[in-house]
Amino acid sequence: MQIAKILKEDKVPTAKAYYAEKKGKALPENPYNWKDSTIVGILERMDYCGHTVNFKSYSKSHKLKKRIPTTKEQQAIFYNTHEAIVEDAVFERIQELRANKRRPTKADRQGLFSGLVYCADCGSKLHFATCKSFNGSQDHYRCAKYKSNTGSCTAHFIREEVLKQIVWSRIFDVTALFFDDIMAFHEMMYAQRSAETEKEMKRRKREVGQAKKRIVELDRIFKRIYEDDISGAISHDRFLKLSAEYEVEQRELEEKVKADQQEVDTYEQNKSDFGGFSAIIRKYVGIKELTPAIVNEFIKKIIVHAPEKVDGKRVQKVDIVFNFVGEINFLSATQPKRQGA
Repeated sequence: MQIAKILKEDKVPTAKAYYAEKKGKALPENPYNWKDSTIVGILERMDYCGHTVNFKSYSKSHKLKKRIPTTKEQQAIFYNTHEAIVEDAVFERIQELRANKRRPTKADRQGLFSGLVYCADCGSKLHFATCKSFNGSQDHYRCAKYKSNTGSCTAHFIREEVLKQIVWSRIFDVTALFFDDIMAFHEMMYAQRSAETEKEMKRRKREVGQAKKRIVELDRIFKRIYEDDISGAISHDRFLKLSAEYEVEQRELEEKVKADQQEVDTYEQNKSDFGGFSAIIRKYVGIKELTPAIVNEFIKKIIVHAPEKVDGKRVQKVDIVFNFVGEINFLSATQPKRQGA
């Protein structure tokens, strides 16, 4: 909606109006009437990445003109069929940002890191908390599963001002090291990824393979118990109980395969994305403050750990996962970051 509003204000013709103008046809009554649904269609269209997507819709009958959208699983994607105008990495990042929408609060303030902050213990997102009585310095994030000490997790409370300082400091340190010795930085990132993440990705690949085999095996088991049910070899009640258990297991395995495969694919993509990270660093060299654009381009995920007491002082570890290169475990990234009470 915000993009549509900007296009209207800038008097950018809609696609329909642009087409009519090129063809010498009459313009629509309002040639700048952009709709949010049109913007969504553009942002989600993989064709701009140079890929062809077929079977986006279907008709129940050749006699009916109405087209029914298909699910993404029903579509067929043919990669690199034409020249791209949007990079794959940019497209994927847009989908991530759209999945983490920042919604205005009653105080008309939005969290700079909303949708990016996660709990280190339970994996849930940390929700942005504010109200009109807050002056801004009191705005904070807390675990979605906390629920005022009645949930299944602790608060993992962290103020936004503190998080801004941590993230800005981490970006500054990374940028400084990058310009100090770009080749050493590149070698360090490659070695780190190879030493730590490579093991994790190999493990995930093995688990994906094992899960896929089990899914196929469950299909065979289900078919076998179905035949036993028809022949009377087992009771129908027993069949229903077994089939329900197998379906739950298969569904959980399919979700795990999807999540793990996505992580593996992202890792493989990131292997060749050092240039993309370099471009971001050069683009924002010498930043004085964080903006949504800078945060979105640099940061993929922020993981907040529960606070601890060290020498009577409150300290809190925060892990920063960067776009393209992942978590950088040099500097003081592995040390707890001190946060005021």
